[in-house]
Amino acid sequence: MGEHHAFEGEYVDGMTPYAGIPTFGGFPHIPWQDLSPDTADVAILGVPYDNSAANRPGCRFGPRAMRSQAFTSGYHHLPLGVDITEWLSVVDAGDVHCPHGLTDISHTNARLAARRVTDAVPFSVFLGGDHSITWPTAAAVAETHGWGEIGLIHFDAHADAATHLDGNLASHATPMRHLLESGALKEGHFEQIGLRGYWPPPEDFEFVASQGGRWHLMEHVRESGIDAVLDSVINRMVDNCSAVYLSVDIDVLDPSHAPGTGTPEPGGMSPIDLLHAVRRIALETPLVALDVMEVSPPFDHADVTVNNAHRVVFETLAALAYKKRHLAGGAPHQPGRSAPMVRHPGARRGT
Repeated sequence: MGEHHAFEGEYVDGMTPYAGIPTFGGFPHIPWQDLSPDTADVAILGVPYDNSAANRPGCRFGPRAMRSQAFTSGYHHLPLGVDITEWLSVVDAGDVHCPHGLTDISHTNARLAARRVTDAVPFSVFLGGDHSITWPTAAAVAETHGWGEIGLIHFDAHADAATHLDGNLASHATPMRHLLESGALKEGHFEQIGLRGYWPPPEDFEFVASQGGRWHLMEHVRESGIDAVLDSVINRMVDNCSAVYLSVDIDVLDPSHAPGTGTPEPGGMSPIDLLHAVRRIALETPLVALDVMEVSPPFDHADVTVNNAHRVVFETLAALAYKKRHLAGGAPHQPGRSAPMVRHPGARRGT
């Protein structure tokens, strides 16, 4: 037998995208219960709830998949020429407890946790979960930034303004009605983009119109172009609202780009148009919160839905980093270029 020699070597440290304990984007984890003012610029909160999904379930697994399955290649946004981590401190605040079958408890927990987050950090991100979750999270944002003062921009294939669905008042088909009826959103503070298909019926649109809301059907987006639609939406938000909440149902994308969702509807947006829209909204409005809903990993293919949802968040963060650098007088890195417009670097907080 040969003589044993002690192994000599030096451990080379580092991190790869497919290793380590997954947090969203690899950002540090601070539980939402431990957040306090000045903890971070951005906190990301998961709400793994899908008891109110009407068709294909599975979006309770959305927050975990966006943490573990999305590919985070880096933080330098090429078109804007900005590194997210140079200008923003971002934390993953973990998940809300959503016990199965208990809608009231899940929604209450979501609202309380979201309020803790929005009181502690300037910008909040909520990962769903079915779209019923926007009711408690947007209500919490309205409590922090001013009840009736916030605006909501809603990307979706569906209006989600029904009175109920199959008798369920807290369905993922009803959150926008609740926010409008409660006064969290008032007249002139609600815009919808990307609606299409065969639902809902006319009375839901009549209700939205009666509350001063507006919708932009996917057909309108196709005919006018996304920038013309955004010009109208952004100008209305800037004129009327002191803070803006952006809600993105991933089914606003065509199913070829987002198969992993509960209610797919053909004829939707492309990822490049959605990311461009999200970037403009973050750059040009007093945006204070974002949610990304209805990502259902069991129906996804090759993580395409998960990655598109992940990039909606990163696109928003990059725009916020750009705004912060713009205020500091910084210039884009290569190959970036200056954004055409930056407005409303901060939003007023309500009392």
